[in-house]
Amino acid sequence: MVHTSLGRIGYVCGGAQAVIEALIECVGEEGTILMPAQSWKNLDPETGVHGDADETDWDRIRENWPAYDKEITPTNTMGAVAEMFRSWPGALRSNHPARSVAAWGKNAEYLTKDHDLSNIFGDASPIGKLYELDGKVLLIGVDYDKNTSIHLADVRAEYPGKHTCVEHSAVMENGQRVWKAYETLYVDGRDFREIGAAFEAVHTVFRTKIGGAELRIMKQRELVDFAIEWIEKNRR
Repeated sequence: MVHTSLGRIGYVCGGAQAVIEALIECVGEEGTILMPAQSWKNLDPETGVHGDADETDWDRIRENWPAYDKEITPTNTMGAVAEMFRSWPGALRSNHPARSVAAWGKNAEYLTKDHDLSNIFGDASPIGKLYELDGKVLLIGVDYDKNTSIHLADVRAEYPGKHTCVEHSAVMENGQRVWKAYETLYVDGRDFREIGAAFEAVHTVFRTKIGGAELRIMKQRELVDFAIEWIEKNRR
């Protein structure tokens, strides 16, 4: 699972394309690359995702926001590499209208299929399947607040105030665009950087530099298991 900031690396000859080609070269034919492809602006404006829209226009947004189409719907703030990767030849994208992932390689189909509306980050989600496959997480120029895998710990941990919420997205059903309501776990990730710092204090994380960006790679299972214990001990 790769989270990357092209801008933090600095000048790259070939830009996002060169980064993706390097990743593919590294994992080879037996490997798989997974990246976030979230289109979270396809959520209800009441949540604040359309901060520049006046409240008087919220109903218009609900009525007219384009239904999710995994072939063309752009990512939102996932970065230039993830935006190019979602349409890379051979890449597949999951069906979640706001929290999709894209994958390329041996396990791409398995990781992206059946991404349930309500099970965004749980055991049967792409993140949960990556845990099952004993995958790794690669951070390039970003911190743990971008580390989506910690959301799996959110799902598995028990902590005070844990609750679900109702989200809405525009989707296609039976050939018609609908504004779909679905219940899911409420998560915000505000303590993810703190979790990451605590994790690195006790676990081995390989670090190096690529241009101006720090690269960190870790075992996802170690991170998730640690985060569960940290959340249950510290989150109040």
